[in-house]
Amino acid sequence: MVVIMKSGFSQKELENAIRTMEDGGVKVMVSKGSETTILGAEGHADKLDQDKLSLLPGVERVMRVSEPYKKANRKYHPDDTTIALPGGAVVGGNRLTIVAGPCSVESQRQITGIAQSVKLAGAAALRGGAFKPRTSPYSFQGLAEEGIRLLEEARRETGLPIVTEIMSTDDLELFESCVDVIQVGARNMQNFDLLKQLGKSKKPILLKRGLSSTIEEWLMSAEYIMAGGNHQVILCERGIRTFETFTRNTLDLSAILAVKQQSHLPVFVDPSHACGKAWMVARMSLAAVAAGADGLLIEVHNDPKNALCDGPQSITPDEFCTLMQQLDSVAQCVGRTLHAG
Repeated sequence: MVVIMKSGFSQKELENAIRTMEDGGVKVMVSKGSETTILGAEGHADKLDQDKLSLLPGVERVMRVSEPYKKANRKYHPDDTTIALPGGAVVGGNRLTIVAGPCSVESQRQITGIAQSVKLAGAAALRGGAFKPRTSPYSFQGLAEEGIRLLEEARRETGLPIVTEIMSTDDLELFESCVDVIQVGARNMQNFDLLKQLGKSKKPILLKRGLSSTIEEWLMSAEYIMAGGNHQVILCERGIRTFETFTRNTLDLSAILAVKQQSHLPVFVDPSHACGKAWMVARMSLAAVAAGADGLLIEVHNDPKNALCDGPQSITPDEFCTLMQQLDSVAQCVGRTLHAG
């Protein structure tokens, strides 16, 4: 249930509405937007008298909320959430934020060189996998802690904040001290123990959609993190599993619009993992921005043919530079500002 206050309500009226809701056995979340103040009921709202609440002084209307997610729900938080990154980049609002880099960190020369290239092209942050969840146990699993150290060196060289994936709660302390944005991969979207621990983190969390997850399941995973106290969640559509085999996954661009209607959280798109083919990445990136994405996660490698992971879906630094110029034009058409790294 949400209680929407009238414009010009008094502090006494606000306190009275909150007290009435709390007397009904719920916790109250107060969301003050640019135009509207909303009181959200957290917990079982069955005992709340909707008619009684609607008659309180200062209350404009009362609505029942059917969705199981509350903190991620736009009805509780009508204004878009924005998240500040180190280095001055801001995710959300009217900004377009591009995160780029290789699927895996392979060496100091590789990651630093790519970081310099993507920053020059305008990327706001560097992505790179240190711990790699692979389908086969015999595939390259990443450099682990050494990979984190190399990402830190690339950050020192370029000033770009780093985004990398966590796989285990055992590594939380390392990520909390070294990483700027913690990524939760598709395979861990419903690793609830991990999500609960990330709810205690002070770092932004980039939460990828599960391979076969519904939008509601995705938002419920965000709710796990937010329920723990961390409201800095960025959602990332990365393609879902369908019957189609031509592409690696099926990029669900409609999810951008659906999520933005249901939630205030920023939405990124990962066209690289969605398509699995480098020649598709540019067009799908432009389509994602046209559909309203707040940012993109793009795989860039200086030598895709010899990449240790996901070379076929990685574009080169020169291709990324060209794409950034195209993205700038599309961003302006949809009223967004492209962050310049």
